[in-house]
Amino acid sequence: MAAPAAGKKPADKPCRPAAKTAAAAGTTKGPRAAKSAAATCPVGRGLLDPELYLNRELTWLAFNSRVLHEAEDERTPLLERVKFLAITASNLDEFFMKRIGGLKQQVEAGVQKVTVDGRTPARQIQECHAVVRSLRLRMEQLAVRLGKLLRAEKIELARYDQLANDEKAQVRAEYLRSIYPLVTPQSVDPAHPFPFISNLSLNLLVTLRYPGDAEFSLARVKVPVGAGARRFVRVGGGDRFVRLEEVLCHNLDLLFPGMEVVRCELFRVTRNANAEKSEEGADDLLAMIESELQERRFAPIVRLEVIPGMDPVHRGRLTAELGLDEAQDVFEVDGMFALRDLFEIAALPRPDL
Repeated sequence: MAAPAAGKKPADKPCRPAAKTAAAAGTTKGPRAAKSAAATCPVGRGLLDPELYLNRELTWLAFNSRVLHEAEDERTPLLERVKFLAITASNLDEFFMKRIGGLKQQVEAGVQKVTVDGRTPARQIQECHAVVRSLRLRMEQLAVRLGKLLRAEKIELARYDQLANDEKAQVRAEYLRSIYPLVTPQSVDPAHPFPFISNLSLNLLVTLRYPGDAEFSLARVKVPVGAGARRFVRVGGGDRFVRLEEVLCHNLDLLFPGMEVVRCELFRVTRNANAEKSEEGADDLLAMIESELQERRFAPIVRLEVIPGMDPVHRGRLTAELGLDEAQDVFEVDGMFALRDLFEIAALPRPDL
């Protein structure tokens, strides 16, 4: 092989021209395809060129976008579309717990090394958040469209204020019977430590005061989804439902008798799930698993979801107490929180859908 010309640095293993590669694989279809393939991998480009590589996290989000497309596809049966939307939301929760959680650990450890695609951990988080916000907007818009289609099929996700008085009375009775015993309010004030917020839990931040008192107080109420209560409370005998958090919000007088409820704001947190330990070095495997689960329960929070228009003071306080960056880690949810719970609706016995 001839030596490189003087003053020129040899490239890092030039990649094989894409046209030749495609031809060898038998995938080219004429000169136009060969020309297009050649343009994607110019002769002489080094194998270490970041533009030749896809980012692991961004490609995962692209995959989840394709899952969401199945929910957007009008050819898909309606309840299957609802299920695909729930899968997309569940996947996104896992993405924050595992992928974003891992990247945040790298940032906290001061890792500056770029990946083969040329991105630092901090830049990956920034780009992933931008994609997630776009993905979340599609999900919210789709949820509205699917809600209208469900109503046409006599499956309704109603708001509490849309219920008739007798329906509200029925829901309140159901709340008293099966939900109220599961609810424990926690005070949020300087005299008490900030309450522990469990992973993926729905929470109400309630602003209260006694009648005639100018001073406000705050309380946190956990929505007991999965603790013996379903996310959607059935209204009447048909397939009409109201969300559990709305039932709690409109019946807070039972939790705080004699007090005025000034504001009820919903929020949700996601915690880091990266707490794996080596099984090979464990003396007691069961003790190691228990320790890992305990660490995961108290792991740092990586995402805070809030309602649009949340009181700026409350939003800032939550962000500070949870150790988050308000500009980066807080996501406004315009619509239903925790769309993963739509699995309950997708499981309705409607084989025609």
